[in-house]
Amino acid sequence: MSSVHIKKNDMVYVLSGKDQGKTGKVLKVYRDKGRAVVEGVNYIQKHTRPNPQKNVKGGILPKEAPIHISNLMVVCKRCGKHARVGTSVTPDGRKARVCKNCNEIVDA
Repeated sequence: MSSVHIKKNDMVYVLSGKDQGKTGKVLKVYRDKGRAVVEGVNYIQKHTRPNPQKNVKGGILPKEAPIHISNLMVVCKRCGKHARVGTSVTPDGRKARVCKNCNEIVDA
């Protein structure tokens, strides 16, 4: 898989799907599958059996499922909009992600 434009703890905007227009924080990125788990987005219902040994109650639990990375856009901290991300070299010589709208560095 090629390089991924989002990383863990990024704020992202959902472009398409049932949660279109929502924003959330990236909890986990699966680079090999091209998917990411976003907080509060793409909820599914997980059916669990009761297990008294592990102190687990049975029932239907809501859980976040992975969403494809092509449906996500990084939200810029400076301009507050979802934007495409490019790369540039900083003066100290390292590569950083840059917002295409305002040319602000997205990486912390």
